[in-house]
Amino acid sequence: MKLPLLLLAVFTGSLLAEEMPLPRWLDGEREQAIKDGWIAGDQILNHGLAADPELEMSLLDSLKPVDVAPPTPEDLAESDAPLDPVPNEFLDAYFENRPTQFLIDPQGLLNADESASQLGFLKYHAGDSAIDLFVYVFGKIQEIPSEVRSEEFVERLFSTGRPAAVVFYYLGDPQRSEMALSPELSGKIALPEQRRAMESSVLKTMAKDDPAAQLKAFTMQMSIRLYWMERTLEGNFTPATPAVAEVSPVPEKPVSARVVLEENVVKFLKDWGPVAGCVLFVAIGVLVLAIHWRRRAQFVFADLDAEPRLGASHAAGVGAVISFASANLPPARQRDQMPDYLRRA
Repeated sequence: MKLPLLLLAVFTGSLLAEEMPLPRWLDGEREQAIKDGWIAGDQILNHGLAADPELEMSLLDSLKPVDVAPPTPEDLAESDAPLDPVPNEFLDAYFENRPTQFLIDPQGLLNADESASQLGFLKYHAGDSAIDLFVYVFGKIQEIPSEVRSEEFVERLFSTGRPAAVVFYYLGDPQRSEMALSPELSGKIALPEQRRAMESSVLKTMAKDDPAAQLKAFTMQMSIRLYWMERTLEGNFTPATPAVAEVSPVPEKPVSARVVLEENVVKFLKDWGPVAGCVLFVAIGVLVLAIHWRRRAQFVFADLDAEPRLGASHAAGVGAVISFASANLPPARQRDQMPDYLRRA
C-alpha cells in the first residue's frame, strides 16, 4: 500500500522540479491576431516598439528633459523683498483689547460681502463648538511688530472666558499664518497636534486661487480640526457661556396653544403622577369591593300573614301562595303584597 504512494510522491516532485515552458506564438498566429484587432499588452512588450518605429520615437522624445526658464530677477527680488509692518493706526484695533467679533480686519482687506460671509461662518462655528475661533487678517507682505508674540498676546487677552484658538492669517500667503491656543487649551493640546491642524488647514488653501476663497477654506478646515480637539478633551474642561456680543441669540418661535397644553399636561403628570396613581388605585379598589359585596348580599323576607278574604284566611277555591313581588328588592321597599296569580303574563 505504501509503494504506490511513494512512487506518486517521487513522480510529482520530478514534475515540480522541471521548469514550466512559457507560452509561445505559433506560426502565423500573431500576425493573424494583429489583423483581427488590438492585442492586449502589445505596446508594453518588446515587439511593440520594434514593430512601430514612430511610437518608439515618440516615447523617446517624451523622455527628453524639459527646459525650465530660470527665475527672473524680478521673482528673486519679490521673494527677498522686506515685509511691511502693520500701520501704526491699526495696532490698537488689533492688539489692545479682546475682540468682540471673531473676524478682526480693521484694515478692510476683505470687502463687505467677503467679510460678512466669513464672519457668519465663524459665528456658526462658535454656536456649534466649545472652542471659539478668532481670525486676525493681515496683508500678504505685512508683518506684526516684533514685540507682539502670539503666545503672550493670547495669554494676556484670552486667559478668561471661553476656550479659544487665535489665528494670525496673512491674506494671500497662508503659509505664514500662525495659531495660538488660550491657556486653558495650550497645556492640554500637544504641539504636534497643533502643527498638524495648521498644516491641514494650509493644505486646503492650495486648491484655491482667490485669497478670500483661501481664507474660507482655511477656516472651514480649522473648524473641523478644532472639533476633533474638542472631542479629545471631553470632560477635561467646562466651556464658559458664550458672550452676547459674540453670538447673536436665536429668536424664539411662537408656540401654539396645543403645544403649551401638552407641555403642561406632561409637567403635571411628572409632578403629581405618582400621587394621582395611588389615589386612583385606591378608588378603583373600593369600587370593586362595593360591587362584589352588593352582588353577594342576601335578603331575609319575613313571613307575613295573608289578608283575610271574606272572613277567611284565603278566598274560596284559591290556593295560591301570596309572596313579595320581587325577589331582588329588599322587603322594606315592597309595601304591597302581590300574589303570583295576579301578575300579568
